[in-house]
Amino acid sequence: MTPDHDRARGPGGRTGLSDLLRGHRLAVGLTQAELAGRAGVGVRTVRDLERGRATRPQRTTVDLLADALGLSGDERREFVDTARPAASRVPAADDPPVALPQPVPLLGRERDVAEVSGLLDAYPVVSLVGLAGVGKTALAVTVAHAVAARHPAGVAGVLVGEGSDTADVLAASASMFGVNRLADLSCRIGDRRALLLVDAVDRAPDAVAEALRVLTSAVPALRVLVTGRRPAGLPGELVRPVAPLDVPPAGVEPADRADLGRWPAAALFAARFAHARREPPTPAELPALAALVRRLGGLPLAIELMAARGRILDVTELLDRYGDRVLDLTGVRPGWEPADPSAGTVTLRDAVATSYHLLATADRAALRRLSAFRNRWSVELAEELLADGGRRWDAAPMLDRLRELGLLSVRGTGPFRFRLLDAVRDFAAEQADAEGETARIRMRHAAVIAGLVNRTAPGLVGAQMSGAVHVLDEATSDITAALAYAAEHAPETALLLAASLPRWWRLRGRDVSGRRRLRRLLADPRTAGARPTLRAWAMLGAARLAAEHGAGAEELPAARAALAVFAEAGDVTGELSARSVLCALLLGLGAHDEAREQAEAALASATRHHRVREMAVAQAHLTWHDVREGRLAGARRRLATVDRLAAQCGDQRLRVLARADQAELTRLEGRYAEAVEQGRRVAAALAELGDPGRRRRTVGAVGLALAHAGRTDEALTTVAELWPSGAVPGRRRPPAVEMLDPPGAGGNARTEDALRGLIEGHVALHRGDRELAAEWFAAAADAAEGVADRRDLVEALVGLAVSTADPRVLDRLDAARQVTGVSLLPQEEELLFSLTARRRR
Repeated sequence: MTPDHDRARGPGGRTGLSDLLRGHRLAVGLTQAELAGRAGVGVRTVRDLERGRATRPQRTTVDLLADALGLSGDERREFVDTARPAASRVPAADDPPVALPQPVPLLGRERDVAEVSGLLDAYPVVSLVGLAGVGKTALAVTVAHAVAARHPAGVAGVLVGEGSDTADVLAASASMFGVNRLADLSCRIGDRRALLLVDAVDRAPDAVAEALRVLTSAVPALRVLVTGRRPAGLPGELVRPVAPLDVPPAGVEPADRADLGRWPAAALFAARFAHARREPPTPAELPALAALVRRLGGLPLAIELMAARGRILDVTELLDRYGDRVLDLTGVRPGWEPADPSAGTVTLRDAVATSYHLLATADRAALRRLSAFRNRWSVELAEELLADGGRRWDAAPMLDRLRELGLLSVRGTGPFRFRLLDAVRDFAAEQADAEGETARIRMRHAAVIAGLVNRTAPGLVGAQMSGAVHVLDEATSDITAALAYAAEHAPETALLLAASLPRWWRLRGRDVSGRRRLRRLLADPRTAGARPTLRAWAMLGAARLAAEHGAGAEELPAARAALAVFAEAGDVTGELSARSVLCALLLGLGAHDEAREQAEAALASATRHHRVREMAVAQAHLTWHDVREGRLAGARRRLATVDRLAAQCGDQRLRVLARADQAELTRLEGRYAEAVEQGRRVAAALAELGDPGRRRRTVGAVGLALAHAGRTDEALTTVAELWPSGAVPGRRRPPAVEMLDPPGAGGNARTEDALRGLIEGHVALHRGDRELAAEWFAAAADAAEGVADRRDLVEALVGLAVSTADPRVLDRLDAARQVTGVSLLPQEEELLFSLTARRRR
């Protein structure tokens, strides 16, 4: 009896649910939110129940609340009886009879329920097909209840038993509608529509198929909803595979427990986990929860079995212990009847094996090969893998059979929309091991992925760049797996694959790991006999990536050697690429004259061979030299040429980069408001192109233009966007502590640190705090010291000279100009002239 037992009572003198729930909650000292969190239900559900707005909650909700409240014995029975009274509704005289259990609450199946409900209006037989434990029966029962009103002759269900024959199925079906013979069933239903649910058709597929042929022929108004691991095989049957629940995509994690509902698989795990452990998953456990349900493939059976182990282990421990062996999960086989005599313990491996053995021998072999794919793949890649070097054949019919059995997931509309469930892939890989096929399959997979990358990589420059990047992004897991296997067993294949990836690695911020992989492959003695041009491309790729993290000096000899190989082979594309990479490396090392020579040679070669894009790239390289020497008008003319040539060859990314340089040039010319507008447009375009590093540099340039213009609050907003740990406007913080990277960090990071120091320095200068400005400019100069391909060092030293009275700064500025070859701009000369005149006075 709860403390509120004398409050308002419901019919028959019993305490109403709202008061009963509130009394139990207060007795254990929980708030509504705490009770909802402990039970794994929405706080709105608890609130509505206590306010009497929800009078008959789902049985699962009642059980979750009872568990969370710690109810047992008479208290639990009273609570359940009050929440779900047996005679809560008297059926109307014209209600169709429904001889099925009440549906259980479903998560993430709303679209499935609506689709299947609609299909029953158009097809006499609809088969829900999928792996054991995917939720076929629960979906079917829910659909049957949802469409009961449209079937006035009644709704009934039959569970097929092992060894049933046609007569058994016919007799059971007739009896469920209250008759004994098929002829009586026809009279009983007449022309009124009725629905029969036939569950577990795969236990006696031939008998069920024959019985359903007889039933649908004798009773045309009868609609049949079938569940099983394979279709019934009837004329006019519509096969509707049941997919697992949606899981959080890789790299995406729930923000909090309330966010779990976005992914039904995660929400189901949390709800079932609440049965095993009173405390809901903590925020620290949510990343492991997301990874775990991804590994379980969203399969409800696997989720149920895994969550049950929460009585002993927390979520992180579950992932560590079972993440690599989900096939071994064991539990009780689910069924929709209260007592299913055929139910028993089952492992996830058993569930997959049953569907696997329904396949023909050739389809099993194909499934074993497809297990090599790590994520989503296309029909074309599947056909290439299955061909195994021989004649390709149409794989679509085989893939459709896998889909019908629930072994294959098909999601989305792009080419990469096919994927084996993790449990299916693991089982198929086990079978491949047993057949001694794994080495051959993995080798074929590596060759197929190498072919995909080699076909796609040329598109990483030019008009098709975004599409090429998307393809490689889709294949990331397979690229990683293929590289790892080939590096050990077929290093030349790995070298061929890796040599095509540097541009993609650079765009995705993997320059350090990509360069390391290339260097290992080049050092492998087994690649020494590879084609010289292949090795040259690999060396050039390592040099391209080295330029991204300030290690250009280490790769300069390799870039020179690659240029020599391409020149000797007459490979114009390779030669132009090598000269472009050398331009970047030499600029970074302060070898400006040689960098100019390489750019001019590249421009001449590209013009001679009518290579429009390479002409644009060479002009872009030469633009820097004009800026370095203070010829801003000449630099603007070059950038206009770059934009025209890039438009001519359809290279949108090159056009955007040229416009980013134009915005920077506008800032150097002192037109700050115009530079801000140009830079913001370019930053948005770079975000769409997926070039985060260059976007950050451009947004930083916008911040610097704002600081120069005295728009200090806007400039500091830019700092806060790019460097969340940065200074708070109005608060003085030590710049040396706030630099994001130490002096030994990569070139890009140090360039960004220099840029931030310049912005903060100019903001402090405009606010009259010369001491703080000097600290920031000094930090910017230190960060830019090893980044000789930009004029940030000179800008920082000019700012430092203006902010401090230390005469040694001017000496340091002169030395920096000699090393970098950077000429002072008119506004910089004016500042320094004023400074010198002030000191003379």
